[in-house]
Amino acid sequence: MVKFDDFGLSAELMKGIAELGFVTPTPVQAKVIPMLIKGLRDVVALAQTGTGKTAAFGLPLLQLTDAANLVPQALVLCPTRELCLQIAKDLADYGRFAPQLKVLAVYGGSSMREQMRALHFGVHIIVATPGRMKDLLSRGATKLAGVQRVVLDEADEMLNMGFQEELESILKEVPGAARTLLFSATMPKQVASIARQYMNDPEEIIIGQRNAIAENVTHECYTVHAHDRYHAMKRIIDCLPAFYGIIFCRTRLETQEVASQLTADGYSSDALHGDMSQDQRDRVMNNFRRRNFKILVATDVAARGLDVDDLTHVMNYNLPGDPDVYTHRTGRTGRAGKAGISIALVHMRETYMLRTIEKIMNRRFEHKKVPTGKQVCEARLTAMLEKIKRYGVEETAKLGIYLPKIHQAIGEMPHEELIKRFILSEFESLLDYYKDAPDLNVSVGHGHDNSTQGRGNRFDRNGRDERGDRERSHEGARGRQTFAGGDDGSMCKLKINIGKANGISVPDLISLINRATHGPMLKLGRIRLLERFSVFEIAAGNGQKLMESIGKMKFQDIQLKCEADREAPGGVPAEGGGRHFEKRGHHAKTEGDQGKHGKYNHFRKKKHFNERGKT
Repeated sequence: MVKFDDFGLSAELMKGIAELGFVTPTPVQAKVIPMLIKGLRDVVALAQTGTGKTAAFGLPLLQLTDAANLVPQALVLCPTRELCLQIAKDLADYGRFAPQLKVLAVYGGSSMREQMRALHFGVHIIVATPGRMKDLLSRGATKLAGVQRVVLDEADEMLNMGFQEELESILKEVPGAARTLLFSATMPKQVASIARQYMNDPEEIIIGQRNAIAENVTHECYTVHAHDRYHAMKRIIDCLPAFYGIIFCRTRLETQEVASQLTADGYSSDALHGDMSQDQRDRVMNNFRRRNFKILVATDVAARGLDVDDLTHVMNYNLPGDPDVYTHRTGRTGRAGKAGISIALVHMRETYMLRTIEKIMNRRFEHKKVPTGKQVCEARLTAMLEKIKRYGVEETAKLGIYLPKIHQAIGEMPHEELIKRFILSEFESLLDYYKDAPDLNVSVGHGHDNSTQGRGNRFDRNGRDERGDRERSHEGARGRQTFAGGDDGSMCKLKINIGKANGISVPDLISLINRATHGPMLKLGRIRLLERFSVFEIAAGNGQKLMESIGKMKFQDIQLKCEADREAPGGVPAEGGGRHFEKRGHHAKTEGDQGKHGKYNHFRKKKHFNERGKT
């Protein structure tokens, strides 16, 4: 069996990793560390989050650094501030007994002046986010002429976030002779392109399988109406007293809403998203690591690089727009050989996405029923009784001096009655809450059969419902949006300056219109999504007011502009095209609010996100 002693690491590094409790290297460490120390070839390593990647590249970087030469000799690029800070902290921990080695984290959201000052006095290893690193290079704050090794950590996510331009700009400043190590959980075409362009005959190391999911993670699926999603989530958590995990939402707004509602309902929770300052994010993560609260509600980008031990669950409040993102989400649990559970809350129209994820991870979801109110109460009661049973003689002896008073207060109350009243004192509110709780499960054909039930929710290749013009419903997070055929009154066409290139979907556009509208009723007609803009029909009397309201809004930092469409070009109708929609009051909001957070068309336009802006 390979041990860290076999790698020829310095005595200072061995002392540091021994203090951290490292004895046996993980598979990725066993393969990567010797290869990097020898420094013969570039390396592409495909490995999941939580497999020990930081030590795999961090220990060789520290080992090969010449402490006497105070210039940047290694550069580590990663997608988010959180991951940047975590990597820098880990490197400092490994080299705690080699204080002469200087590691600096540079990232957006912190003082550039202080980072420039630290670079001026000299560092050996820079850990950076691409946006801030590019800014520092453009200001002449540092040079990369002495860099001998470059690490691209979570390269797939950096490209997903639109950092291709920054990566290429930075890599051009690195000497051609520098060794490059690329870490990625998945291997999309863009990552392969970076490898071909900036790496020299790289050796590929695959830990497990390409795009693989950790073997010790169980995948569960609950099918519910979208407007029941929050209540289903609560029931599942109520049945899991030991729940310590992350709930992933697609948007910042939804993240904050879910976290606020959980807190209002008495759950120990907090939110993590891109609208928060760095100090706020650090505070939230420190409290989460200390288990000051047990439920973290987060967006995908904000949660990148989180290094939290012993998470029991990851819950997908929404399935991600990009199936590969599911791989990253599940990597937050089941780490270091421990078991974890990934839960997906889906509605009937996400069958296709569910099957796509199953194909990518090469395993099936276990379809489960949302617990009934009775089952939730039984689970909570059982958990409490198990806790009571664990108290031993020593613990119960603490009550000895109070027993006379206890007996006096209880009097001659029958044993069974005492038990009932004791339980009721703890569970009365829970019992009342779930007394008449409805069944939240949706009867659909799960799995991969060809039952009639399953066929009722299928989609054609363009994502359109195969049921034709029959009435159907679009479930929202707070209510229900009714879609019905037919033409009611005169309609006008409006054009809005966002389209497919901006990641907009029909439900997203309806959500945007909902938020821009006030009043008891709004009638929508045909919706068409084109590449650069979208066209939709609306009852003629509402057009002017809606254009003014939408003009005050933004979508993904794009200032919206809505105007009358006098010569709408042709195009293929998107999902829902040709049907008319009716929105009643404020309860018809759809669950999305900012569009898909999957893979954007970053390689045809400027990125939407960076570490200095909104995530």
